Amino acid sequence: MKLAISSSGTTLDSPFDARFGRAAAFCLVDSETGIWTTHANPALAAAGGAGVQAAQFVATLGAQAVVSGAYGPKAYDTLSAAGIARMLAPANDAHSVAEVVALFKAGQLTQAGAASHNGHHGA
Repeated sequence: MKLAISSSGTTLDSPFDARFGRAAAFCLVDSETGIWTTHANPALAAAGGAGVQAAQFVATLGAQAVVSGAYGPKAYDTLSAAGIARMLAPANDAHSVAEVVALFKAGQLTQAGAASHNGHHGA
């Protein structure tokens, strides 16, 4: 499965970023092969709508699931409409992207059943 994991850097050792729309980057990892690439988040500096823009971006990357710490309602709905699973990783623990992949493989991540906050407005 292709996972887009919100990250603050550009390697598997980079810290997981619990923010979705405002994460610095997304690490796209194939959970079966281990092949990964990183992609700067074009929505990082958006004046508004970062969550929707980030959701549209990960959809263009071919992600089948996103792993982040929180989803606003518009980002959640956009990901849902694209058929992308929304997974939650613990936002209060410091994890690397590689550790988040391991948590996914071990079945220790939960699927978000709804938006986790009311969203933000502006930068």
